Amino acid sequence: MSVHFFALISRMRHIGRWGLMRNTQPENLQEHSYMTAVFAHALALVRRDILGLPADPDRAAAAALFHDAAELFTGDLPTPVKYFDPDLRAAYRRVEETAARRLLALLPESLRPAYTPLLAEQSDPGTDALVRAADKLAAYVKCLEELRDGNREFAPAARQTREKLDAMHSPEVAWFLEHCVPSFSLSLDEVTPEH
Repeated sequence: MSVHFFALISRMRHIGRWGLMRNTQPENLQEHSYMTAVFAHALALVRRDILGLPADPDRAAAAALFHDAAELFTGDLPTPVKYFDPDLRAAYRRVEETAARRLLALLPESLRPAYTPLLAEQSDPGTDALVRAADKLAAYVKCLEELRDGNREFAPAARQTREKLDAMHSPEVAWFLEHCVPSFSLSLDEVTPEH
């Protein structure tokens, strides 16, 4: 029995993001998923260890790694297109669900129950919220990095993404925005000062 799931997942690196934008540093889906997982893990840790609220950092990281896996079949549909109207968004959601089922079918049946919540955003509401926030944080950081490199094309996206993050009213997101995100606008020398 050949298991093709992991070979297909490895192809996430071929799916470009920000297709309608000029990028100083191109980003692919694999890179985005990794940073989303790093941020989801961090948000869950902040929630659990700083704010004293329940969270499972490992589950959040795992869910984030696969949060956009359906885009292996759909590509990265630009946000203005994806959210153009409710009917289009609903149709795209159905396409994503079909893609998730196709991915699951590539796994041995005994592994499918473990991957189903990761591919279908059904891990649990708290984890799903952390992954959505981490996804937005990853997009926001990408915008800040582009702005740092002088690419003003990302200014509207940065503003809109920050507004969405603020509208979440998430204490862990607020903490991360205050304590971690400013570093992404700094140079390498500024984030690694000599002691």
